[in-house]
Amino acid sequence: MEHFALGHWLLVLAYLTSVVGCALGLACAVQARNAATDRQRIRWLVLAAVSIGGVGIWLMHFVAMLGFSTPGMPVRYDVFRTVLSAVLAVAAVFAGLVVVGSRAKFGWWRLALGGVITGLAVNVMHYTGMSALRVKGDFGYDGVLVALSVAIAVVAATAALWFAVFLDRLTLRLLAGFVMGAAVTGMHYTGMAAVRMHMDMNAPDPAGAEVFSFLFPVFVVAAIAMAVPLCAVLMAPAVEPEAPVEAEVLV
Repeated sequence: MEHFALGHWLLVLAYLTSVVGCALGLACAVQARNAATDRQRIRWLVLAAVSIGGVGIWLMHFVAMLGFSTPGMPVRYDVFRTVLSAVLAVAAVFAGLVVVGSRAKFGWWRLALGGVITGLAVNVMHYTGMSALRVKGDFGYDGVLVALSVAIAVVAATAALWFAVFLDRLTLRLLAGFVMGAAVTGMHYTGMAAVRMHMDMNAPDPAGAEVFSFLFPVFVVAAIAMAVPLCAVLMAPAVEPEAPVEAEVLV
């Protein structure tokens, strides 16, 4: 099997896709912390989850999988499971962000729990998306590399949320996007390195859709998923700089 059938430039594109989605989502999460009402806060967190889960995680996976191939044999995808992986990514990221950003006051336990949930969201999306993969044969995983992929996602996602919560400078918040993009991309390719393919030339061609057959609708939906939060962030009123965040004593 090959992971870069279209060239290594796809790795750069996948990473930048993740950075854009994650940076935009973290910007929405910051807005959620400054929201005046609970309803506004939830709206910002939904936008953040769509940006991070839908673009930063799922679309990155989709872009990276464009380079996956089994030379001489077809690769197909179960459309339902592919869509389900996107829904799970958004829902899981939303749960993690609610833990971190549902209250204006910061708590270390919420950062840790939110980082674990958000990191696991990356893994849930990846392995659900991989369950949609159909090849001539079957495949399994190396358990050690799977565990490593989980650790990479959780640690880096927690670090990115820490950047977003503690730092007021735009450049450092952008850095959080690069950190989280590294978590998503690193987890993806570590997870792909864990794949152990067992091909069978005599097996029937797999059922399902070719990845390029639903390429256009995917990118249309992704464009909308980025445009709506971006417009919301640009149109949001400027907030006054806050005093440094203090951790809760009582949790």
